[in-house]
Amino acid sequence: MYLKRKIDRYLQEWFEDAAKKPLIIKGARQIGKTESIRRFSRNHYQNVVEINFIEQPQFRMILSDGYSPKDIIRNMTRIDPGLTFTAGNTLIFFDEIQACPDITTSLKFFAVDGSYDVICSGSLLGVNYKQIESVSVGYKMDYEMYSLDFEEFLWAKGYDDSLREELLDHMVSVRPLSEATYVTLNRLFLDYVILGGMPEVVERYIVTDSFSGINTLQKQIIAGYRDDIRKYAEGVDQTRIIRVLDSIPVHLSKENKKFQVSKVASGARFNEYGGCVDWLQDAGVVKKCYCLHFPELPLKGNYDDKKFKLYMADTGLLTAMLDEESQEDLRINRNLGVYKGAVYENVVGEALYKAGYGLYYYKREDGTLEEDFFVRDQNNL
Repeated sequence: MYLKRKIDRYLQEWFEDAAKKPLIIKGARQIGKTESIRRFSRNHYQNVVEINFIEQPQFRMILSDGYSPKDIIRNMTRIDPGLTFTAGNTLIFFDEIQACPDITTSLKFFAVDGSYDVICSGSLLGVNYKQIESVSVGYKMDYEMYSLDFEEFLWAKGYDDSLREELLDHMVSVRPLSEATYVTLNRLFLDYVILGGMPEVVERYIVTDSFSGINTLQKQIIAGYRDDIRKYAEGVDQTRIIRVLDSIPVHLSKENKKFQVSKVASGARFNEYGGCVDWLQDAGVVKKCYCLHFPELPLKGNYDDKKFKLYMADTGLLTAMLDEESQEDLRINRNLGVYKGAVYENVVGEALYKAGYGLYYYKREDGTLEEDFFVRDQNNL
């Protein structure tokens, strides 16, 4: 089954833009990037050339003669003579480009040539961007994709946009929902908190109408993250990055949820682990929530970059990392306050950054005032 995603609308708008540039879609592993691009390409192009740089490592050599479309296409057809390229009606889809990050340098030349539409996709792109000679600034577009948000989860459950419009209307007019609507949405939201938004997890839940096997699947995804760390991170940082990842439930279980390296390893120093946190954020696995110096505008430049909380980018994966007792309390008793509100905070933070907001909190030094999140509009905080 295909799960409707918000990127579908973005891809349609990109396709209709006469001045569109090559597109890079980035995000954590297993969030549905490839499936969404494939569905879009089937519906919009007569000819699609898909190259997966992990499954087809021989194609990593296509840049050996330069970055021009002519050189690249010649090398692609040399490797696979069955590939065809029709100017004006061909999409070239480069997938898993973290295995061949220099392909992004060619996007400038594809943009100037204009004969073919190009979409690139991959995970860990924030990490590998640092290794690329040029990322074709001004000649490409970027889209960051996440796991399903609650609205996309409602789509997967069969609800249309009328429910969103009803909710918004009640919020704007400050009118309570009917008891039946409230009970239904409350149950759906708690299910979403437990499941998270990883497409494979949501699909299994929809197909089986149960939570059977969900926790095992979530743990497999987390294990995949650890495998990526061992594959892409360098040297001793592998162990440190995994320690940071494993420490997130520990940090969020405390009254003071600020990230502290002393909770990661005995005798650890911030300068040893700061880069490890950034690695996980660049990979789309975690999100930082920075502590403000003062609870006032502007937000940028008004925070301590060494004082932050860490949230998992998908709350369902956080629930899978909790101890068995806490998981049982959440699943059976539907207790969102488990782990001193860790799950509750994480899902709110997740909703905010998926909606495009930065994450900031404030805690007064004497502990007499704490605000978990801030949202700003044009004039106010």
